[in-house]
Amino acid sequence: MSKTKTRKPQKHYTFEDVWAALMENRELQKETDRLMKETREAMKETDRQMKETDRRIGFLSNRFGELAEHLVAPNITEKFNALGFNFEQVSQNHQIDDSLNNCYTEVDLMLENGTTVMVVEVKAKPHKKDVDKHIKRIEILRSRADARNDMRKFQGAIAGAIMTKLVRDYIHETGLYSIEQTGDTVRINIPEGFKAREW
Repeated sequence: MSKTKTRKPQKHYTFEDVWAALMENRELQKETDRLMKETREAMKETDRQMKETDRRIGFLSNRFGELAEHLVAPNITEKFNALGFNFEQVSQNHQIDDSLNNCYTEVDLMLENGTTVMVVEVKAKPHKKDVDKHIKRIEILRSRADARNDMRKFQGAIAGAIMTKLVRDYIHETGLYSIEQTGDTVRINIPEGFKAREW
């Protein structure tokens, strides 16, 4: 005896059923739109807060850099003079302008005597990119000196309140002096075999 399958009767939707489903879908769409709008507003607020945080960090970094600069400046001449440089003149925040008074570059500290100019960049926490940028700065100063027949040698140093070994090693590899904060004074870190680069 064979079994016959009975089909479930298909449900027929009335106009009212379809209309109710459409209205429910419309309400769900409104809720989705409302949630998306809230999400966009929250993202805008997060973006605004991140920009404000970046601005504050930049401000604090600049202030910390200025503090590091003020800690380095008073001791730096005697430290280099102890190495035999005999610097007679020190200038802080030295700006180099072109003939139209546009700023080429700015130097945090510049120590000078009749034969050598030491160009010092001061950072709260120096990075490799700061070293590369400082070398370009010294190259600009060298070319400006050549144009004025200034035959003095140019050398460079990077000073930092906080300095990683990686950055310190990179500073030395590029032929720059590294100057580090130690308590209320600074120390010029010169590794064995170090040869200062001259421009």
